[in-house]
Amino acid sequence: MATRSKFIHTKGGVGETNYANNSSLQSNLMSKVKPMLEESIRSLYSSSLPSCLKVADLGCSSGPNALKLVSGIIDIVDSISCNLDNHDHEPLAFQFFLNDQFRNDFNNIFESLPQFYERLMEEKGERLGSCFVNATPGSFYGRLFPNNSIHLFHSSASLHWLSQTPRRLAKGTGLVNKGNIYITRTSPPEVYQAYLDQFQHDFSAFLRSRAKELVQGGGMFLMFLGRDQNSEMISPYEVLGSALNDMVSEGLIEEAKLDSMNMPRYGGTPDEVIQVIESEGSFTLQKLEAINNPWDEGLNNNNGNDNADMSADFIAKHVRATCEPMLNAEFGEGIIDELFLRYRKRIVMKLEEEKLEYTMLVMFMTKK
Repeated sequence: MATRSKFIHTKGGVGETNYANNSSLQSNLMSKVKPMLEESIRSLYSSSLPSCLKVADLGCSSGPNALKLVSGIIDIVDSISCNLDNHDHEPLAFQFFLNDQFRNDFNNIFESLPQFYERLMEEKGERLGSCFVNATPGSFYGRLFPNNSIHLFHSSASLHWLSQTPRRLAKGTGLVNKGNIYITRTSPPEVYQAYLDQFQHDFSAFLRSRAKELVQGGGMFLMFLGRDQNSEMISPYEVLGSALNDMVSEGLIEEAKLDSMNMPRYGGTPDEVIQVIESEGSFTLQKLEAINNPWDEGLNNNNGNDNADMSADFIAKHVRATCEPMLNAEFGEGIIDELFLRYRKRIVMKLEEEKLEYTMLVMFMTKK
């Protein structure tokens, strides 16, 4: 069965529409949840720290956010270390493993490492031990590291991406989410179930792999898109599907191509996530929070005024940077500019009609 996992990577390289230049939404979220991350790390290391803390960031993508996470964890652990009675010990060393798909733009990250290391030394001085940053490409739905080798796993805005299109929606299976590229309010119940089944399969595989790779008592801090089980919030991909439908009606895209595409993405409810964690059985869930955020979270609006055009432009660039490689593979590069012009216009109309929000699930769990 063909999968789409090789296309699930953000747009790399340079330019206005690449991910590195359109990832302020994720950066803002990381800042928002940093107190929860600090609380989680403190709970793991309230009495002692390993001589070399090994941290893996799963789904790091490209751009400044990967090293922002590295810097943030070093700050947190440095603060913990200063409060511990360890003055006679060597400075703590760090080893960070940055993980994403093989086609991720890791060069974008590593080109900035010399300046990053220099800044760390200026800020931390003799308190900072060795700091190693490595790339570990591959799918986090399988094994990435040796047994009992990682102290802390972190993943931000990645685990809602599935390993593949839901199996029962794959080409030739007969189940069609007609006119849509994702679950919508008009999708048949069977489509929703196909997505849920794939999410349960993938998240279980993720947990099994991490349980083997974590040291005893190690932890995971995860943040990914979910769904508020008490409301029906619209998805950015529902709007994208509407724009694609317009292009089908004008003969710019083949209807069969639209009907056969399904975004390999699922936002689970808190109850669905908890059920998988409890069923898999390797982890104790310490904390889970659902946080609602506007679609234009991270927009730098210096005027402080509501501006639908600015918000729509911000949202369209972010969605394009996130899924352009996948759309290119399905429909070809020639339609992308036109598609996102239409998408932007539809977002402006939506913003005038309703408040557009998404739900982020933030959780911390420890290995049993």
